[in-house]
This record gives sequence, structure tokens and C-alpha cells, in this order.
Amino acid sequence: MQMLQAVLLFVVGLILLIKGGDWFVDGSTGIARRFHIPEIIVGATVVSVGTTLPEVMVSATSAVNGVGGIAYGNALGSIICNTALVAAVTVAVRPGKIDRKALTTPVIFFFIAAAVYCITAYTTGFFSRTVGVILLSIFVVYIVVTIRQGFKNPAGAGEQGQTPDRSLGKELLLLVAGAAFIAVGAKLLVDNGTIIAKGLGVPDSVIGLTVVALGTSLPELVTAITSLAKGHGSLSLGNVIGANIFNLVLVSGISTVLAPFPVPQGSTIAGINASFVLDIPVMLGVMGLLTIPALARGKLSRWQGIVLLCIYAAFCIVQFAL
Repeated sequence: MQMLQAVLLFVVGLILLIKGGDWFVDGSTGIARRFHIPEIIVGATVVSVGTTLPEVMVSATSAVNGVGGIAYGNALGSIICNTALVAAVTVAVRPGKIDRKALTTPVIFFFIAAAVYCITAYTTGFFSRTVGVILLSIFVVYIVVTIRQGFKNPAGAGEQGQTPDRSLGKELLLLVAGAAFIAVGAKLLVDNGTIIAKGLGVPDSVIGLTVVALGTSLPELVTAITSLAKGHGSLSLGNVIGANIFNLVLVSGISTVLAPFPVPQGSTIAGINASFVLDIPVMLGVMGLLTIPALARGKLSRWQGIVLLCIYAAFCIVQFAL
């Protein structure tokens, strides 16, 4: 009976995610057109906040419950999933030119946040409340800088198209309702996917890696697919990079401020914490592979998406083997 209920709620969650993604993209692109803001900027701010809500909820709840390690793993796992699965699908399906100007700021802020994260992990091995405040400060500065740039360099008519028919109120309603549907749908999928996985005898460690990390990244995946279907590839890419920044500075920052925690000691590789030799290097590697060639050449190539998907598959296989 419990398994049947879990399957039904899993399906409900999937429906909410799909519909929420549809509304969320319509609302955010409508707002972008109305205020002539580049879609990649909207994707890196408003859309990213909405699609990162599940990570915020999962990590904050875990921190309050004294399980800060989940916040740490969820942040890294979601970044890897967002980049090597969500962005990879977007790039593999529809590679194309990118706005270097709009992409440069999010990329710089991501690597600044990653540097703070890595220095903390490798030198002290403990995420203190001070580190949490620093991460949240980076989040505030990023939002201010990105919004200022967006209004300073408004999008041209060619990128945004005609003014939308909907009122601003309707667009905001679509944005908020879409975010709510996405958050509730993701929670239903994670909670009930975990019940189904346990019922099938899947170990907790594997559930954490796959169901939770992938489940909290579903909003980004749904938004990416919906954006592609509606012809808004820039929104999708901006969302992924913005969500990755938020995973480091907002999700981790809130969790650390609520309850400081040490780097979790899990699996080891050659006697060293697997996080130091696998998770963090893979996180930096996939972001570098996605963004550096794009900034250098001014466009994304299909080979990037294919290589990233291969890396994600290999990462999952190694995690299952540990």
C-alpha cells in the first residue's frame, strides 16, 4: 500500500514539475522582454533563485537537524548534476553562440565562490559561521552586480522579440506559481523516489547520490528542457550557471550560518576523503569545461555537451563502486 501511494505521489510530483517549469519559463521570459533584460541575466538571477529552492529547503532542513554533511554533498552533487547533465543536455541538443559579456560575470563569481569553498575545505575542513557569512555576502554582491549590468546593457529587440500580451501581474503570478509547483513537485519526487528506491533494496548512500542530488536538480532540468522547447537557450544556460553559484553561496551559506559543520568523512580513495580527490575536482573540471571554451570562442559546441554527459556517467559509476 505504501509503495502504491509512493508511486502515485511520484507521478503527481512529475506533473507539478512539468507544469511548473512551463509557467516559470513563460513568466521569466515575459519579464525579460518587458524590461529589455538579456535572458541570460534573468536566467542567472530570478530563474536560478526559483530552481534552487529545493536545494535551499533540503540543505537548510538538514543543517537545522544536525546533518550538515547533506548540505555539503547536496551542493557539490547538484553543481555536478546541473553542469554535466542539465547544461550538457542543452548544449548537446542545441549548441550555439553565447553572449560573452553576459556570461563573464556569472562565471567569475562562480570561481570566486568556488575558491572560498575549496580553500575552506582543504585547509580547515570545517565550514564555520564566518564562512557562511562570506558566502552569503558574495551572493548579495553577485545579485546587485548582475541586475545593474542587466539594466545597463538592455537586450536588443532581436533577442527579446515583441512585447508580451500578458500584464506584469500575470507574468509575476506565472513566475511565483511556477516556482511553487517546481518546489513541491521536486519534494514529492525526492521523498517518494527515496521510498521506492528503499523498497527495491537500494542502499542509502546510493539514494543520496542519485535520488536526492538528481531530484533537487530536476527544476533546472525541467527549466532547461522547457526553455529549449520554447527557443530560449540563453535562459537555460544562465539558469544553470546561476544555480551553480547559488548552490555554493546561498545554499551552503544559509546551511553554514544555521549550523556550522565539518567536511563529511565518507568514502575514501587511496586513504584520502573521496570528496577531496573526486567530488571537488570534478565540480571544478565540469564548470571549466562548460564555460572556458565558450568564453574563449564565443559559442558552445556539441562536443562539450557529449563529453560532459560522459563525465557525469563515469562519475555516477565511480560513486556506485566506492
